[in-house]
Amino acid sequence: MKKSLLPATILAASILYIFFIPDNPLWFKLIFKLIPMVLIIMYALIRMPHEKLKIHWLILTGLIFCSIGDATLHWFIIGLSAFLIGHLFYIAAFLTQWKYNLYRLLSILPFGIFGLLMGVRMMGALQAGGDDALIMPVLFYISAIILMAWSAFMTGNRWLIIGSLLFVASDSVLAWNMFVAPVAYSHLLIMSTYYGAQFFIAHSASSFRKPNIGNK
Repeated sequence: MKKSLLPATILAASILYIFFIPDNPLWFKLIFKLIPMVLIIMYALIRMPHEKLKIHWLILTGLIFCSIGDATLHWFIIGLSAFLIGHLFYIAAFLTQWKYNLYRLLSILPFGIFGLLMGVRMMGALQAGGDDALIMPVLFYISAIILMAWSAFMTGNRWLIIGSLLFVASDSVLAWNMFVAPVAYSHLLIMSTYYGAQFFIAHSASSFRKPNIGNK
């Protein structure tokens, strides 16, 4: 498939899943849920240079673990664990491109405040619902995704920044809808921002290349 056609195909597959695929049977739903991610992984590979860097392999691994999370999120702890591992690979990937800038460094403050507020709200909702066993996994996941977004900001790469913000938005709506209160159009909001996040992370792959060292 041509590189120029893949984004349109990813968009079409995402729209098909979000708007037209029924919840049952589950296996049928999961197949169509995974198709956009398979296409996004293909897109990432096409965007990568022939000589791949560490960040490319780490991003690919993160995409794969997030796909596993997609397939297993119906079993919440398993899916959450797979997504957590995916975020850890993203963090490792983004930290390889760390570019110090005071303003980017200070972005940890709004991210930290948002994470703290979400953590407190989730903890209260889980305790109220009698789901105390989920408190630590959920809080650890919130910490990981906040760190992922901040590390994306520290790269200064606009595609990673957009992708990370969309990921935070997607997971925030998902968590709020699951544990706090129903969110209108939650499926549309969660999946559109999620597929967008993964697409922009994959799109960033062409930004990272081995420096050319000319002959003296």
